[in-house]
Amino acid sequence: MPGPAKSTVAEPASAAGTTPRRGGPVARLFSAVLLLALFAALVSLGTWQMQRLHWKEGLLAAIAERRTAPPVDVDAIAAMVAAGEDIEYRTVRVSGVFENGGERHFFATYNGQTGFYVYTPLTLTDGRAVLINRGFVPYERKDPATRPGSQPEGPVTLSGLARARLDAKPSWVVPENDITKNIFYWKDWTAMTTASGLSPARTLPFFIDADATPNSDTLPVGGVTQFDLPNNHLQYALTWYGLAAALIAVSGLFVVRRRAEARAGQAAPHHRTPE
Repeated sequence: MPGPAKSTVAEPASAAGTTPRRGGPVARLFSAVLLLALFAALVSLGTWQMQRLHWKEGLLAAIAERRTAPPVDVDAIAAMVAAGEDIEYRTVRVSGVFENGGERHFFATYNGQTGFYVYTPLTLTDGRAVLINRGFVPYERKDPATRPGSQPEGPVTLSGLARARLDAKPSWVVPENDITKNIFYWKDWTAMTTASGLSPARTLPFFIDADATPNSDTLPVGGVTQFDLPNNHLQYALTWYGLAAALIAVSGLFVVRRRAEARAGQAAPHHRTPE
């Protein structure tokens, strides 16, 4: 007797050696949305860095212009502060008498050496005062007794750069100022003024960084203002844009490969079970 008839129905694609479909429309839509969101984020980061680049270039240009401008007096700087204007790095000239007993020490490094910037109150002829960053002393020369001749007596005239006061500690990683040991880690104008024995109401609300002209027989070393501001925003922008381009390239190759596999699966013959 003849054997039972065998089915002529085609086997499933996986049994026939073709590639099964990977994910339905919902999965593909989710992948596309995720890809677009990631691409948009990378482009946005690159654009933000370009905006930061333009801002930094403008800042550096402004600093260069201010550094070479003729010096103004402290009243002009005080008027700018009152008007809410930017006073950073504006040249200023001032005369007065140093109140050496109010010397404050700001922890710093200069030319790779650890030490302190010496901030000393300068009393003006009208009784007001301003805190002057006279310059750098090595760590072991913090005590004025170790640097004879470093505290000038009598009237002085100096030039320098106006520096804005800080409203708050710049970062949580910055230590708290140690008023007792006279070590400051951030420029708390109110604390430095009070610790120097000055009246905040009679003290100009900014600092002055003295220029490199010696203002004593020995230390401190003046002209310590830092102008070498990092400007790596272009490299950062190119990195983000490059990652966005790489994402599109990899995604494009993936789509091309998937389509090629799909066409190969459709072209493959369906095997039938012989009768």
